[in-house]
Amino acid sequence: MLTELKKELSLYGLTMVAIGSCIGSGIFLTPSQIAGYLPAPLLILLVWAIGGVITLTGALTFAELGSMFPETGGVYVYLKEAYGDLFGFLYGWAYLVVITSGANAALSIACATYLAFIFPMSQTGITTTAVFALVVVTIINILRVKAAEVFANVFTGLKLLGISAVIVIGIFFGRAEVSLFSTGSAPKAGGLFSAFGLALIGVLWSYGGWQHASFVAGEARDARRMIPRAMVIGAVVVAVVYLLTNLAYLHLLPVEEIAASQSIASDAVSTVIPFGGVLIALMIAISTFGTLGIYTLSAPRIYYAMAKDGLFFKQLAYIHPRFRTPVNAILVQSAWAVVLLLFWGTFEDLITYVVFTDWVFFGLTAVGIFIFRRTRKDLPRPYRTIGYPVVPLIFITITFLFVANALIAKPLHAWAGLILMAASLPLYFYFKRRSGGRYNDGGQAT
Repeated sequence: MLTELKKELSLYGLTMVAIGSCIGSGIFLTPSQIAGYLPAPLLILLVWAIGGVITLTGALTFAELGSMFPETGGVYVYLKEAYGDLFGFLYGWAYLVVITSGANAALSIACATYLAFIFPMSQTGITTTAVFALVVVTIINILRVKAAEVFANVFTGLKLLGISAVIVIGIFFGRAEVSLFSTGSAPKAGGLFSAFGLALIGVLWSYGGWQHASFVAGEARDARRMIPRAMVIGAVVVAVVYLLTNLAYLHLLPVEEIAASQSIASDAVSTVIPFGGVLIALMIAISTFGTLGIYTLSAPRIYYAMAKDGLFFKQLAYIHPRFRTPVNAILVQSAWAVVLLLFWGTFEDLITYVVFTDWVFFGLTAVGIFIFRRTRKDLPRPYRTIGYPVVPLIFITITFLFVANALIAKPLHAWAGLILMAASLPLYFYFKRRSGGRYNDGGQAT
């Protein structure tokens, strides 16, 4: 008898997955980089607001897709249904070898590094702690999806409490004199448009993750209704939190000091609370550990779905008969993350082509809503995108401009992502031939 995934995830749990996937290390690290590109309070808040609008238009667009295809794998399924299994495969491949495994390696290193701020340890100790963190979240996610949901709820709640403390301290006790409507000095990155594009890399990295709720649709109690709500609620909450957090930073430190800071959250809070650095280090460790756990929960469902479709190693479709979780898919992702952690160790330049690669697929996925409105008119849609077709077009247009700017401004990183996807084509054709071509070019079963 075939073992199926267990449907245990609630709307609250799915929303915590969406929020927790976004709020990791980004809001604690990227504001300094963004202030370097846009050295003015008004421009800083504007680029974060634009990121929030982009995220919300994306969530509203993806919400309709989630109501149409309430299946495990989320974006992988949407791409496969719209364009055929090649695009679904490329998305899953990119998520395994770069996006999620690379992010997990970086998150585990970040978690261990901030713990070392509290409990001093050598570089070997940091690496060992990072591997241990990966092992812990892997075990939790294998045991049961409900345990992973509880983990996501607890750690997302803790990080929201910590960020709320930063917001309250900054807005009500901040000492920096700042004119929020000051345009400051001119951007340093070759003009305002280019500077905004480069700043958006860090912003969109920080906002990325709300779509992870769709990956676990197969384990939601009422996926058609819960997945759209979770993504939209998550996007709104994260946008508000990020704007308030940046407002707090601006009340605690001048823009010049924000741009120069290597640990913006610690430096900002330390201006009011002498031991704030330790508290913030603990908060970031909790935040990164929580996001690490959520990524270990969500992304392996993509590889599981691919394997079920015959587009990946069939062993990745194995469901543990007792725990009802895709144990092999989880183990493969975590094992690759450990390899990246041990032989790579940093995440400095990866952010650009991780975000670039992710947003190429975001744009393609959003275009899918127009394809389905024409080709799948009769498919049930409990949710329809508010403001269609304007909202999806806003998301698609901004995504196109962002990807084009990244390709021009950071060609090495962007082309690396494209080359990596192209390199996977022989593997795709191998799996396609082995599966006997069960899907046609439109992604529908034949």
